[in-house]
Amino acid sequence: MKIVVLAAGNSSERDVSIVSGTGICKALRTLGHKAVLADVYFGIRKTDVSAVFEGDYDAEEEAAYIRSRTPFLEEEMKRRRHFFGPQILELCAAADMVFLALHGMNGEDGRVQAALDLHGIPYTGTDYISSALAMDKTRTKQLFLAHDIPTPKSVTAYRGCTTAEKILEELHLPLIVKPQCGGSSIGITICHTREELENGLELAFALEEAAIVEVFVEGRELTAAVLGDEVYPIVEITPREGFYDYTNKYKPGMTIETCPADIPAEKAEEIREIALRANRVLGIQAYVRYDFIMRNKTGKIYCLEANTLPGMTPTSLVPLEAKTLGISYEELCGRLLDLSMKKYDQSLFEGK
Repeated sequence: MKIVVLAAGNSSERDVSIVSGTGICKALRTLGHKAVLADVYFGIRKTDVSAVFEGDYDAEEEAAYIRSRTPFLEEEMKRRRHFFGPQILELCAAADMVFLALHGMNGEDGRVQAALDLHGIPYTGTDYISSALAMDKTRTKQLFLAHDIPTPKSVTAYRGCTTAEKILEELHLPLIVKPQCGGSSIGITICHTREELENGLELAFALEEAAIVEVFVEGRELTAAVLGDEVYPIVEITPREGFYDYTNKYKPGMTIETCPADIPAEKAEEIREIALRANRVLGIQAYVRYDFIMRNKTGKIYCLEANTLPGMTPTSLVPLEAKTLGISYEELCGRLLDLSMKKYDQSLFEGK
């Protein structure tokens, strides 16, 4: 098949997306697909869209070019209003499938998915509604609470409206502050004092207009991917220092990842059950990864959030879960593609 791997974009997770997209593109080409990497925001270099899929192709070379555009991102965002780069939609329309390797705002929040739907372009991952719900931590928590999915108590804070004093009237320290729609642990602060809470809010509001302030649960960090109706092996994440922030996520050797997690069988089963319930509540299709924490003192499991386009970098967790099952990175990419194709009428792919 002709596949466009959409990556990069204009979110704070642009760099991670490029790494994910490069790996996915190379894997798909290994599987025999005509896959090409494209920067959804800056567009493609070739003027002839039909020629993009033909001839020799070097995904690493294209990734290097895409990275070379990053220093101009801020200037470009000020200059223009539209999101899609030159010929991106034309390229996607010429493909049989779009493999979404985007992370964060304008990629994982349903906006790109909705645009592709309007153009009749099939893509990987879940639909635009469930993407939007999962990306918005406030909406996710509201749904979790309404359907008895355990999640830490929280409030939503808004830039210019919510003060630390107001938050402390409802929640007790320690707290954790997260940008409402951010990912990759960017802008997260653990707060043990009022001053730290004020600083955490300031950091989060520098990225977004709203933030989630959540009761900090001291415990073991766990995660599990769901592909179709199958829950993959659970991973325990143990940073060598600090918490699972951006550096510990993506710098090799900073985190100990144990898969399968060394937890009691009944706790593993509870996590699997919660993950499948969360899938039904959010309406997730194809694949997703859920983050959990198990409280040290009581062993209570809390579901923190859903990641509808989880990372596919060399240090990412879904490939690790797959590897534990004996599934290679290339085979995993193929499975994500196959699961996503099931959303659509198979006649779309006949003869392609």
